[in-house]
Amino acid sequence: MVAVMKADGKIVLVIIAGLIAWSSWLMASLNEVNDLNEKLTTDLNEQVAINTNQQARIQHLAEQDAKRLQELTNAKTEIDRLYTASLAHPERVYIKATCPVPKTPASSGMDDAATARPTDTAVRNYWLLRKHIATAEQMIQGLQEYVRSQCQ
Repeated sequence: MVAVMKADGKIVLVIIAGLIAWSSWLMASLNEVNDLNEKLTTDLNEQVAINTNQQARIQHLAEQDAKRLQELTNAKTEIDRLYTASLAHPERVYIKATCPVPKTPASSGMDDAATARPTDTAVRNYWLLRKHIATAEQMIQGLQEYVRSQCQ
């Protein structure tokens, strides 16, 4: 009976040792999982911060775009208003120009009664150029603002 108890005791000790080894393995696995979870949580928090920053940048760009678009719309509206006024009152359109004085004296003759006027095509081209200049200015200002705010 003592031999059986010794054998049973050894079996119990082997089982206890196995349980201890198994629980140690479980603890090591749990520590690995906890470390991995901590790393993933850190990575997730970093990604959330990056996404938040990116959303703020996108919002800022959208606000800049809306501002530039509104300024361009206002400029084009003003140009259209001036163009319409110039069509209604062409005598009020003045073009600042300087003309060189001819070296030869002008022949005496009849003076022109009317002032010099640009052709209708020149006037249309003038207003078209003003629109293109306004568009280009807004595009350049928008790009400069983008470079200042995004390309740091």
